[in-house]
Amino acid sequence: MSDLIVAFGLVLVIEGLLWAAAPQLGLKLLATAAHTPERSLRTAGAVAVAAGFVIVWLMRG
Repeated sequence: MSDLIVAFGLVLVIEGLLWAAAPQLGLKLLATAAHTPERSLRTAGAVAVAAGFVIVWLMRG
């Protein structure tokens, strides 16, 4: 359970860095995502989940 909390904390750090360091870039990324087709967003999300799973599996397995 502590690993899950640490992982959540790291997500917050990485997300926060974007908004703290380059808020205009974050807004541009959001605008781009808003105009991206849903199918592309779902595909990118699935690829990110799979990549994350593989990374965790390799590091912890």
